[in-house]
Amino acid sequence: MATRNTDGLRYPSIDELLKVIDSKYKLAYIAAKRAKIIKQDGFSSVDNKCVKPVGQALEEILAGKVTAEF
Repeated sequence: MATRNTDGLRYPSIDELLKVIDSKYKLAYIAAKRAKIIKQDGFSSVDNKCVKPVGQALEEILAGKVTAEF
């Protein structure tokens, strides 16, 4: 069973996420798009701590599983 997120909004860290995606606006856009897909499919490509689709999408971005080209 996966470990649950007990850090609230501090996980995943925005500072760590901005090392992967160079703009918080791009990060929000990518996370929203991926969260929508996660919600529809019910599948995430990483072992998630977060329960909600947006948190799961952010975890995938942090793990390098999601990329986007602008």
